[in-house]
Amino acid sequence: MNQTGVEPSTPTPPGHQPPAVRVRGLVKSYGSVQAVRGIDLDVAPGETFGFLGPNGAGKSTTINILCTLATASAGTAEVAGFDVVRQRAAVRRQIGLVFQEPTLDGYLSGEQNLRFHGELYGVDRASAAARREQVLRMVGLWERRGDEVNKYSGGMRRRLEIARGLLHSPSVLFLDEPTIGLDPQTRKSIWSYLGELHRTEKTTVFVTTHYMEEAENCDRIAIMNEGRIVALDTPDRLKAGVGADRVQISTSDDTEALLRLRDRFGLDAAVHEGLVTVSVPDGAGFVPRLFTELGMEIRSVTVQRPTLDDVFLAHTGSTIRDAEAGAGPSPFAVMARRGR
Repeated sequence: MNQTGVEPSTPTPPGHQPPAVRVRGLVKSYGSVQAVRGIDLDVAPGETFGFLGPNGAGKSTTINILCTLATASAGTAEVAGFDVVRQRAAVRRQIGLVFQEPTLDGYLSGEQNLRFHGELYGVDRASAAARREQVLRMVGLWERRGDEVNKYSGGMRRRLEIARGLLHSPSVLFLDEPTIGLDPQTRKSIWSYLGELHRTEKTTVFVTTHYMEEAENCDRIAIMNEGRIVALDTPDRLKAGVGADRVQISTSDDTEALLRLRDRFGLDAAVHEGLVTVSVPDGAGFVPRLFTELGMEIRSVTVQRPTLDDVFLAHTGSTIRDAEAGAGPSPFAVMARRGR
């Protein structure tokens, strides 16, 4: 422990890169409510890392701490080898950030927004124009660079914000729910641009999302729930760990269906997203037994191989949609808006 009361960073062995993000025992409290409850995390340089979880899980709070926009109540965090408390200015020089809420100036053109950002970050003027062209071409906006941002679609604005976050060549790009509110086709195109970024810039990307299909694009994901990391691995390994198919049925009496699944099959089922849901090793083989042995009307049945939603269900007892539907406004978010 040094004179500032902060533990010094662990020295990095010669020839080894430090983690792009390193978190130990991170806690963030708002009054009596803990938004982040003691998480540990390492993100490798060049990795596309995802924070997956429902709204209110603590994802945005964690990003705010890593980007020096909030102060942790306990624990330590480093970004690109710099401590987020003791070396805030150095951290800010190393990161790009795309906020959940839009932050562009709608009355300026796309290129003017980038020029203003470059001035703030001290981008070398001799190479600034070339860099603006490079990032605008990367996100497919070079031909629209002179248009007022107010005339851009929602997807174009998001792409411009990503270009702006890349302008000063950050070591780590943080994206907080970058596709929220966008239609599925636009969300897919945003991830296509992020894939191109990963190939060409080798930038570490740290993204939060509650869309399952987006998390599949990440090298690794941490599943967050109620301020804790409940699972962390590659998407494929997390799904393999579930080891069961999800069977969902629609019936005329869900309560009776739950009882019969327990009594006749020895299965613990539950209602998720309005459907009776049960996990079994062989879903396709189980369906014929359902129709012959359940002894009641089955209106519809679906079988799915393990998904990330099944991983979330296995670790938390609910799906992300159920968690969001039952959570309401997160209490710590409300406190934060009140300035607490």
